[in-house]
Amino acid sequence: MQFPESWLREFCNPALSTQELADTLTMAGLEVEELDPVAPPFTGIVVGEIKEAVQHPDADRLRVCQVDVGGPELLNIVCGAPNARVGIRIPCATVGAELPPGEDGKPFKIKIGKLRGVQSFGMLCSAKELGIDDDASGLLELPADAPLGQNVREYLKLDDTLFTLKLTPNLAHCLSVYGVARELSALTGAPLKTLSFPAAAVATQDKLPVKIAATDLCGRFSGRIVRNVNTQVKTPQWMLDRLARCGQRGVSPLVDISNYVMFELGRPSHIFDLDKIHGGLQVRWGKEGETLKLLNGSTITVDGQVGVIADEREVESLAGIMGGDATAVSDDTRNIYIEAAFWWPKAVAGRSRRFNFATDAGHRFERGVDPAHTVEHIERITQLVLEICGTPETQVGAMDDHQPNMPAAKTVQLRVARAAKVIGMAVTQQQCLDALNGLGLPAAVAAEGVISVTAPSFRFDINLEEDLIEEVARMVGYDNLPTTKPLAPTTPKLRAENQRSPFGVLRELAALGYQETINFSFVEEKWEQELAGNTNAIQLLNPIASHLSVMRSSLLGSLLQVLKFNVDRKAQRVRVFELGRVFFKDTSVQDSDTTVKGFNQPMRVAGLAYGPADQLQWGRAEAKVDFYDAKGDVEALLAPAKPVFEAAEHPAMHPGRCARVLLDGKAIGFVGELHPKWRQEWDLAQAPVMFELELDAVLARQVPVFAPVAKHQAVERDIAVVVKESVTHAQVMEAVQQGVSGGILRSAVLFDVFRPKKLKAGEEAAPGTLAQDEKSLAVRLTLGSDQGSLADAQIEQVVQAVLQQLQQQLGARLRA
Repeated sequence: MQFPESWLREFCNPALSTQELADTLTMAGLEVEELDPVAPPFTGIVVGEIKEAVQHPDADRLRVCQVDVGGPELLNIVCGAPNARVGIRIPCATVGAELPPGEDGKPFKIKIGKLRGVQSFGMLCSAKELGIDDDASGLLELPADAPLGQNVREYLKLDDTLFTLKLTPNLAHCLSVYGVARELSALTGAPLKTLSFPAAAVATQDKLPVKIAATDLCGRFSGRIVRNVNTQVKTPQWMLDRLARCGQRGVSPLVDISNYVMFELGRPSHIFDLDKIHGGLQVRWGKEGETLKLLNGSTITVDGQVGVIADEREVESLAGIMGGDATAVSDDTRNIYIEAAFWWPKAVAGRSRRFNFATDAGHRFERGVDPAHTVEHIERITQLVLEICGTPETQVGAMDDHQPNMPAAKTVQLRVARAAKVIGMAVTQQQCLDALNGLGLPAAVAAEGVISVTAPSFRFDINLEEDLIEEVARMVGYDNLPTTKPLAPTTPKLRAENQRSPFGVLRELAALGYQETINFSFVEEKWEQELAGNTNAIQLLNPIASHLSVMRSSLLGSLLQVLKFNVDRKAQRVRVFELGRVFFKDTSVQDSDTTVKGFNQPMRVAGLAYGPADQLQWGRAEAKVDFYDAKGDVEALLAPAKPVFEAAEHPAMHPGRCARVLLDGKAIGFVGELHPKWRQEWDLAQAPVMFELELDAVLARQVPVFAPVAKHQAVERDIAVVVKESVTHAQVMEAVQQGVSGGILRSAVLFDVFRPKKLKAGEEAAPGTLAQDEKSLAVRLTLGSDQGSLADAQIEQVVQAVLQQLQQQLGARLRA
């Protein structure tokens, strides 16, 4: 909110400098964001009048003017402004004057000069040259009664400061100059000017029929008819100046009066052209399909969630937000209807954003506007209408006031002891009473140490005891609160030894060559259905973009989007990961400090690798990353735990190159290659490999256990067995483990796989060779004992036991 300091001081004028006044407001919660002078510094510019203007003898666009600045002689000044003419009063910079600094930052000093051979003793100025407006189209024309020779800064009251306040939503009562003055009076003790609203003389009892059909939309509706006004007049300069200094341009007298009262008292209102209203007015909710052309020229379609004011034919206004074009006042308007209403904040909040615009009226009504003074404020508007647009024939109609649903007064109690505890300093009961009463909050002692406050009609934010405590703290002054160190027990939180931190997981993945990404938690619905196989995704009520409409249940879509972004920019090798939250519907989840009822929000960690397996180097031929690279990264991430991988299917992964990751028999995620369908759709030169794991499982780790270094040399034995192609590595390792007892087996490693060549049509396999559905696996067994060196007999016994288990469980045979 912006306003000039001089207007504020008309209502409350404490003995404070401009900066002190700004600091006082800021420390009371009304943050003064900017302090700007109304005009930049300049000197020597006075009011002058053009007495003569003749064509320059040598220039078509210049005029030689004789200018009266109140001195004994006229000044000869050459001017090129198109509106330089006899009889107008304008700012005149005399010789020696200094204009505002230009682009070089230096002031421009006026000297006697020659323009095309004619001497010029000064300069006639536009608003832009004075630094008070951007209009450079011509001279700034002053009123005809502007005193000649008077300093322009003094005449235009340019020695003023613009205050820009950044108000929080609970300070709706400060969205007016008078509202800020009321706060300033309470803060400083300076007297507040009492407002008076003299009732206009009523000349006619005519009233416009008004029906309030929606009391949950409108709680009070006041209005009056005024006939025979003159809309051809100009808005007074003093009003235009104040509106301009509030950031509002002049439009027309009636519109300017309505805007002026809004900035003055915080009361948005609307003035209708009475002759354009058909029948009476009805205040109601909109109907599906109704349209309205607004004052800003746009046409909108309303529905049952938007409040409107309508006549017998059509919608005429968007309730509490903006008037309609059909009943707007114009230069031809003769009869008007002045309306001031109380619109319930919840009925206005968010409506203008539905139509992609915002208004000063909607900004105020959705925060709360005083319902108690609609009649008084109409009297203020009427007073200005009569003063500016009144004629001898003007007739003021009787006031029409409907109050179907006024808000009930709220009573809130404040415990002085509680206030002292929250504020952090001792406060007395009398201090609280003085602070609250000074703000216009009627406070009385309900019991010893308890104060009761009935919230006035202009304070919509007083609902809880904490609201009153905040008011007391503001009046005491935040800068007066003592500085005290917090007192609290400090108990170090030590992470259990069998847990690692999420940061440790980030570092591990970074060490494996992955780069972290952070992505939105809301994604495309198609990703959820096809990449994650989630047909019951959580829909967003208000997505930031139309395509980001659901909450993700997998991190893989986000990583693929990152991959696509980088590949499109010629990235050859991409390794990225994300540690983030995913979202599922789950009726078993209850509300708590960390959960939301009906929604499960576990943490996941996912990674994606694309391109060459290694950075470009000379020592090894380039190979593309494959399933086993990602599998190895998962094993490194989970180490020292040993995960088991079993063939599985995942909507985003290749049906034959995907594995489920199990840890201690529990499934914790998937690893695999991207499905060919998605590779084609995303236009990728090769298929990336990726994994996604439950973070809780990754964070768990085995506690190290002491074991002595083996004193006896280990023994290695290699065995090669023939098994069916369908036999997996996990099945082989399980059979090997079961074949060895007594802790002798130190490790078993598969180090070779052999498959027979595919036979051509009609060709038969040679005797003793592997069948087409078989493969040969070579496993190296490492054996050792802490009790002593193993004898050949023991070693042979272990090897035979392993071969027996392989034969019994998998149908394996020793390769010849």
